[in-house]
Amino acid sequence: MLNPKLAVPLAAAGVALAGLLLLPGGLGGGESVPAGTAGAPVGQGVMETGGVRHTVPLSEIRDGGPPQDGIPSIDDPAFVGAAGAAFLSDSDTVIGLEIGGTARAYPLSILVWHEIVNDMVGGVPVAVTYCPLCYTSQVFVRVVGGEAAEFGTSGKLYNSNLLMYDRTTGSYWSQALGTAVRGELAGAQLEAVPFDLISWGDWKALHPGTDVLSTDTGHTRSYSTDPYGDYYTDPRIMFPVSNDDKRLPPKEVILGIEHGGEYKAYRQSDVESGSPINDDIGGVPVLLVSGYQGNARAFEREVAGQTLDFEARGGAVYDLQTGSLWDYGGLATGGELAGAQLARLAIHPGFWFEWAAFHPQTGVYGR
Repeated sequence: MLNPKLAVPLAAAGVALAGLLLLPGGLGGGESVPAGTAGAPVGQGVMETGGVRHTVPLSEIRDGGPPQDGIPSIDDPAFVGAAGAAFLSDSDTVIGLEIGGTARAYPLSILVWHEIVNDMVGGVPVAVTYCPLCYTSQVFVRVVGGEAAEFGTSGKLYNSNLLMYDRTTGSYWSQALGTAVRGELAGAQLEAVPFDLISWGDWKALHPGTDVLSTDTGHTRSYSTDPYGDYYTDPRIMFPVSNDDKRLPPKEVILGIEHGGEYKAYRQSDVESGSPINDDIGGVPVLLVSGYQGNARAFEREVAGQTLDFEARGGAVYDLQTGSLWDYGGLATGGELAGAQLARLAIHPGFWFEWAAFHPQTGVYGR
């Protein structure tokens, strides 16, 4: 049976769980099965076909080309300090992660060849994941059944998105949903962890003491080249998806947020426009800000029961209600609310076509 308290390791590491977002199970907002109820009867988001438990149509799980583990996960990651990362330029994109005072960077130039890094950060077992086909990055607490699990690439895709598998039960997990979609654990969820998708130069400026994933992966790969070439700018999609939404170009980069069964996409370009975005999702007031090109963060914009509205003034961010000054980490550094901390939310960066395929009912900010 699954442990329903999947986030216990994060609590032990001193991470504020209020800032974490549980990604939904099923397709298009279907009812999810809580962790701890593997073996739930048909009708609670889990179906059974030929003895196989699943939450998505089995016919829509497709071969991606490489076999299982043909794209090898990194299971014993090696790191170097910022000064030893000569293989990176400041403009290279990394997944930046900070837990319990430990900061690490995972270059997309490495992840594009491996897609999954099984790591331990600040005492928390995490899976750092990247799907090049969808340009989606996600970080999960890799705890299944109360134990740290190891994830690999299944060689399968659903909605053109990476299907991971856990090496304990062999269940398939959707990177986009953070949910097991096929196998013994179908319907179970992983906890999503907030992270930054950011340039290496900006990340090491924010975290000078950061470590960075090394090219010493145990595999021989051309980490200076991207095997996907011009795929990221070419409008074509290589594998079929269940919903083709024309509201945005298929490969426009968006930030997806879900709360209370409500979904919304924010164009990265809108968040980078210079003004904080004050919005509400599923009854929760949210704030989106960007302090660095290609990066964004989301927070609940409520402190002690008071909903705050934010604006940019002279390159800094203030709330309108008290005039307090806030930094990029969601901490009030001056004014009436000095010392108050906003709860950070996990967001889902990636191509529009992927978000719309999984969440056909999604709203689009500004539309």
